[in-house]
Amino acid sequence: MGRAEERRARQRGGRRAAPKRRRSSGAGGAAGGKSRIRRLFTWKKIVGTFFGLCLLGMGAFIVLYMMIDIPEGNPEAELQSNVYKYSDGSIMARTGDRNREIVDLAKIPKDVQRTFVAAENKTFYKDAGVDLKGTARGVLNTLSGKGAQGGSTITQQYVKNYYLTQDQTVSRKLKELVISLKLDREKSKDYILAGYINTSYYGRGAYGIQAAAQAYYRVDAEDLTVEQGAYLAALLQAPNQYDWAIASPTGKKLVQERWNYVLDNMVEQKWLNAGDRQGMKFPEPKEPKAAAGMEGQTGYLVEAANYSLKKQLVAQGAAEDMEQAKALVDLGGYTVTLNIDKKKQAALEKSVKEQLTSKLDPDKRKVDADVQAGAVSVDPKTGSVVAMYGGVNYLKHYTNNATRDDYQPASTFKPVILAAAVDHDAETQDGVPITANTLYDGDSERPVMDGDKEVGFAPPNEDDHDYGEIDVQEAMNKSVNSVFAQMGVDVGMTEVMKVAADLGMDTEGEQAVPAQTLGSMGASPLEMAGVYATFDNHGKKVTPAIVKAVEHKDRTIEMPDPIGEQVISREAADTVTSVLTGVVDDGTAKTSVRENPLRDGQQVAGKTGTSDNNKSAWFTGFTPGLVTSVGLFGEDDKPPHPQVPMYRAAGVDYRVNGGGPPAEIWAAYTFGVMDEVTKFDLKTKQGAAVKPSTSPSSSGSPSQSPSHEASTEAPPPSKDPSTEAPPVSDDPSTESPPESPTQSPSNSASSGETPPDGGGGSTESGGPDFPGGDWVP
Repeated sequence: MGRAEERRARQRGGRRAAPKRRRSSGAGGAAGGKSRIRRLFTWKKIVGTFFGLCLLGMGAFIVLYMMIDIPEGNPEAELQSNVYKYSDGSIMARTGDRNREIVDLAKIPKDVQRTFVAAENKTFYKDAGVDLKGTARGVLNTLSGKGAQGGSTITQQYVKNYYLTQDQTVSRKLKELVISLKLDREKSKDYILAGYINTSYYGRGAYGIQAAAQAYYRVDAEDLTVEQGAYLAALLQAPNQYDWAIASPTGKKLVQERWNYVLDNMVEQKWLNAGDRQGMKFPEPKEPKAAAGMEGQTGYLVEAANYSLKKQLVAQGAAEDMEQAKALVDLGGYTVTLNIDKKKQAALEKSVKEQLTSKLDPDKRKVDADVQAGAVSVDPKTGSVVAMYGGVNYLKHYTNNATRDDYQPASTFKPVILAAAVDHDAETQDGVPITANTLYDGDSERPVMDGDKEVGFAPPNEDDHDYGEIDVQEAMNKSVNSVFAQMGVDVGMTEVMKVAADLGMDTEGEQAVPAQTLGSMGASPLEMAGVYATFDNHGKKVTPAIVKAVEHKDRTIEMPDPIGEQVISREAADTVTSVLTGVVDDGTAKTSVRENPLRDGQQVAGKTGTSDNNKSAWFTGFTPGLVTSVGLFGEDDKPPHPQVPMYRAAGVDYRVNGGGPPAEIWAAYTFGVMDEVTKFDLKTKQGAAVKPSTSPSSSGSPSQSPSHEASTEAPPPSKDPSTEAPPVSDDPSTESPPESPTQSPSNSASSGETPPDGGGGSTESGGPDFPGGDWVP
């Protein structure tokens, strides 16, 4: 048999023997199955499939990379608060939906920056912005339902915070990966780190490192220590669990371990000296503090600051109008430092409470519910508003009484008339220069003359008192309406109104008519404080400024200089100041101010004001270093809140005069915050101060437009004043004079009655107990 035949015979024998092997069918089946699996999953197929999947994944990723762009930032991540500070830098308030204040990375100490890198991503400065292993683990955990998984880089966490959401989905994680890679290529590491620490949540309602620094240590981010920075970096892992104030014993232990981990990593990265590390102690955070709200005076201060900020944004061209400026402010991110002095602010609030609000009892006197107070205090050398009282509580009375201008300033306007007279070298109609010694006819309801013609204006004095021949000094002391009405015409009402505008009063739309001499236009305590601050500043314009400085990361805001140019001569300003010392020492404010036991020899100038029908009462006064205007306003406590009289409010006998509660508030505040006793430095042709003439006389009788100057003695008033003020009629005259000014609705009397002088204004005068001495030189 040949070899070929033998081979065929063996093959045939093998096929015949095959059925016998079925006895071990289990083993044979397994062997056959394995053989088929081997044939199906050969190493070549496995490698080929792996590379195929890799190519498919790479292709898919390339498509994703090309399709996914860096999106616009999440608006929620950009929300910031506005921060308001007192002049000393302490926090007054934060406003906005999100407690965040974005700060430049350059303001954060380098070591503090590194605490976050050490805590979250030691390779941050070297990596490409992603952690592929961590991302893959996160995707797998999401698919398997195991929830969130750490391991993301700082770049990825920033992308999640700023560009995406906190959703745990595969699509979000893939987007996070792509955007992180692109962002790392397009932006610097400092940009990404700044975004991360400014958008992260730290607990206690604090978003971003600046808010966190204040919430936990009450310092700005730029003042954080390495130890404090390490704690804030550790917080990010579990803000609520690691907050020292509310943490459980386990939480406190964990956060301390995390804090040590951060610092040890810094040593490992050679960012921190090992010796310094050993000496560091865990910096326990301060107790949580309630967020500063808008209650009390804070709301008034914040709103006043916002108004100034918005005006400046418009002035600088950052906004087209106030509405657009409001939108910019509402976006947040502003740090506004006010000129408000905490000590003076507290003193002003205390004075109003002790001298007025504690005496108001609406249950006993219904009128007490209608009394509103406003006050502004200004440093005349800098123009800074150092204190402001806007009302009983911003959350109860939203109108700021310190800035409202719908009430008449009354006789506090009289010094403006005298300033205009001296500044313009004005003369009486008989050619006599107007000085503090010039004589006028002080009789009540004496017709005002323009040459030989009556102008149709004859204002009454308070209580209809006649003074006869009286000099300007004494007329200011006693606030004699008839004298200053005539003086206004002598100077020229156009010139008077121009000087009023130059001094800072809003005269737009106001008519230059004699009735304005009684202060019939509207004004605010803020305006009047500015006018008198200009007197105190020797005629250089003072525009009261509540805002000291504004910071914003995206724009520069330069606030205007509160001190302006010379608007009236020093001679005019100092003459007014000199004359106003007489009002305090011998006039309508003598009881509240001159005799105050806290005065201690302090030299003071000021003027009272009480408007027609007692709807407002004022005292604006100053020392060489502080000007304060206080106003009381009668406002019905029920909507629509019309202006109403204040007779017998706070328990006074009858009329609420400027020399009463307003002057009492002023004196308690001013003398309470004085650091030293000061004297005015005045340069006038009349000397450093003008002694009130108690008995002026002349060689002839004064005409209705007087031309004589005072000597040393004056005849007594032609009428003896009564000892009790008679009731003041709402409409003592039956006919309005022809030159009454047109009042805007906000400035006119709410009840619509015809004022006795044709335009509202002052009704006050000195009264029967005016003394002749006690002059302060």
